[in-house]
Amino acid sequence: MPALLSRLGAFSARHRIAVVVAWILALILLAVVTLTGMKFSDGGFDVPGTDSSDAMKTLDEEFASTGVSGPALQLVISSDDGQITDEAARIVEARESLTALPNVASVSDPLDPAQPRISPDLSTAIIDVTFDELSEHEAEVAADDLAAVADDVRADGLAAEVGGTVSSEIPEILGPSEIVGAVVAFLVLMITFGSLVAAGANMLGALVGVGVGVLGVLAASAISPIGSVTPILAVMLGLAVGIDYGLFVLSRFRSELGNGRIVPEAIALASGTAGSAVAFAGATVIIALVGLTVVGIPFLGEMGLAAAAAVVVAVLMSLTLMPALMSIMGRRALPRRARRRRSTSSYGPAWATRWGARVTRRPILAIAGTVLILGVAAVPVASMQTSLVIPGGEDPTSSQRAAYDLVADRFGDGAQDPLVVLVRADDAAAAVQTTADSIGGLDDVTAVIPSGVSESGDTALLTVVAESGPLDDATKALVSDIRDLSTEEAKVQVTGSTALSIDSDEQLRNALILYIALIVGLSLLLLVVLFRSILVPLLATVGFLLSLGAGLGATVAVFQWGWFDAVVQAPQGNPLLSLLPIIVTGILFGLAMDYQVFLVTRIHEAYRHGLSPAEAVRTGFRSAAPVVVAAAAIMTAVFGGFALSPSSLVGSIALALAVGVVADAILVRMLLVPATLALLGRAAWWLPRWAERVIPRVDIEGENLPVAPVARAEESDVLLTR
Repeated sequence: MPALLSRLGAFSARHRIAVVVAWILALILLAVVTLTGMKFSDGGFDVPGTDSSDAMKTLDEEFASTGVSGPALQLVISSDDGQITDEAARIVEARESLTALPNVASVSDPLDPAQPRISPDLSTAIIDVTFDELSEHEAEVAADDLAAVADDVRADGLAAEVGGTVSSEIPEILGPSEIVGAVVAFLVLMITFGSLVAAGANMLGALVGVGVGVLGVLAASAISPIGSVTPILAVMLGLAVGIDYGLFVLSRFRSELGNGRIVPEAIALASGTAGSAVAFAGATVIIALVGLTVVGIPFLGEMGLAAAAAVVVAVLMSLTLMPALMSIMGRRALPRRARRRRSTSSYGPAWATRWGARVTRRPILAIAGTVLILGVAAVPVASMQTSLVIPGGEDPTSSQRAAYDLVADRFGDGAQDPLVVLVRADDAAAAVQTTADSIGGLDDVTAVIPSGVSESGDTALLTVVAESGPLDDATKALVSDIRDLSTEEAKVQVTGSTALSIDSDEQLRNALILYIALIVGLSLLLLVVLFRSILVPLLATVGFLLSLGAGLGATVAVFQWGWFDAVVQAPQGNPLLSLLPIIVTGILFGLAMDYQVFLVTRIHEAYRHGLSPAEAVRTGFRSAAPVVVAAAAIMTAVFGGFALSPSSLVGSIALALAVGVVADAILVRMLLVPATLALLGRAAWWLPRWAERVIPRVDIEGENLPVAPVARAEESDVLLTR
């Protein structure tokens, strides 16, 4: 691989103008396709294969004529001073105002004796407003119109809140906080390189790469519509790894220039060595992201494939566009003072030398301290709660949440999201009464309401109101108890938003176990082949688990417990979304392996050159540590910008990644890994004899690359810098 990538880098350098133009043309072409054909799906989180999902399909098929197809909102009116029935005239007036709104299909009458929507204490009424199919703009107008009617009701001395939602907001892809994160990343590049030209080239390459990757994902939506949050993950990850991969290749290029090599040789050697590390590191990230498709959850697989596509483009950018830019820069990639010297020291900064020496002298202290700190940071994970849907919406201060809480208080916690029970039998009309009586005898049941029999006569519908709320353990137990009522004669299924959320949350938890086993297994095999060691890949995995615990712990503390509420824009105090742990696990595993590859590759390279294990750790550490720290700082800046997003999904994922990256790069890779390698000595690189014969040798460190003498004529070097 190093020889192939070295030739690819040299080719890109020789044809630098053509390569740059090709990337720009790809960017323009994809932008045109995106603007003319981009399509988003409705963004629904469908988790097929669950009992509630199957029951929902049956419900749509058997009771389609009785269902309501359009979106709906609620106007909840309450009187704290008397009975809401005394305000009948005001309710009629409100209904008339609602009926006159555009796109309204129907407005319910809470005072209808046949189907009253009045709370048991007679203090609260619910008016259901159903709309025709709405565009995004029409949905915003409908919500505003309903809010105006609620304001009119409040002006008459009654309490009024608007419940539900008819729009799905597309999270902001690049807002002010994300731009600030990108600026901070650029400043880190400036400090790392000491050269505006090098920092600018690195950032330019990353932006072009993420642009091509994300526009490619959006252009593909013209063929198959994608969810509204799918591009966010691609932008977040594509930008971060694009900067980092460019940084690794460019750093090695500068190092070879510092050793006295001419520009073409430095490009070829950097592409063969650092480029190989980038390819392997990118492969681990891609494996982790593509692995999201095997858990059987379509929207999660879609997000994984989109992010994987962005990573593929970032790898291609670092292997083609970056060598072209390095050829254009020449020795201007070095700081101004270093350009005047034909050879500069690449020994590494003094802090890296001191850090590596101290860690290898006191390895047990470094290991124990790292495990203790990350263990404490992971404590909040024990109280983590997850849910696919946040009842009442994610914003605790919204009218939607106020309406939800008001209905739960006056009608009961389970009244807002009742369970929908299907009874399937040859004679459903006869079986449904027996099932209703059995459900009525269960704990936590407030009411059982027969809702009809299908035209085919083999499916009956029941509405079950629980005493507990959608997120309570008692509701989960009730769903299980109802399903246990199934017999050979009658099959009982439970669906509805509450049951769908419960089943989806459980399936995502189970999928997480399978997913971790899959990506860890595949990546361990990849790392064993890469480093020809058993203990080094195991150490990488243990370090990842510690980093994952810290990242998820911080997210629980901030988004669930409500820490730092003055800084975080997104709503807090809710359970974390069910898909967060599995997404964070996949991305953070890939990034952790990135740092492992870039750090341990340099250590292994030094060890193969004959240094003792301890000296190899110190030598490789002082070469790789500055780049890994800079890469982590860049990742943290990018993810930190997204962590301040007003979307709780984007913000919580980004915060978990930002904290996880800091924990992994600074504590695990800078302390735990070098300390453990120094403590293990030669045993760290042990591989069974049978494995030595079976496992192929991969020359990621460029051992077989032809290395020409450093001293060469200056003419070609001067030519390439002009």
